[in-house]
Amino acid sequence: MSRKPADELSRRERQIMNIVYARGEASAAEVQSGLPDAPSYSAVRALLAILVDKGQLKHRSEQGRYIYAPTRRRSHVGRSALRRVLDTFYEGSLEKAVAALLQGSEANLSPEELARLSELIEQARKEGR
Repeated sequence: MSRKPADELSRRERQIMNIVYARGEASAAEVQSGLPDAPSYSAVRALLAILVDKGQLKHRSEQGRYIYAPTRRRSHVGRSALRRVLDTFYEGSLEKAVAALLQGSEANLSPEELARLSELIEQARKEGR
């Protein structure tokens, strides 16, 4: 059986990462209390160990328990995940993805959000991106 790349996370692993990112750091018990339909404590510890093996989390010992923290900033991980979505669904095209997001009623952007997007596009244009 082949192992998934370190950046590919299961649904439960993503839930755990969301809890750790939101808290900044967390013990296994804190993670377990934050999970919907939480598995056993030992299952949570096993999942945390997998995330450490994947390089997503690091830990330190504090008063006889491990405290887990992310190894990378959430924004970095988000960009990596977004790149995979672009490659998988939009042929690697940011333009196609943005067009898909802006089409239809679900876009519903405020004037402030539209102005900010315009500023970002103009900045990218000036920087030659």
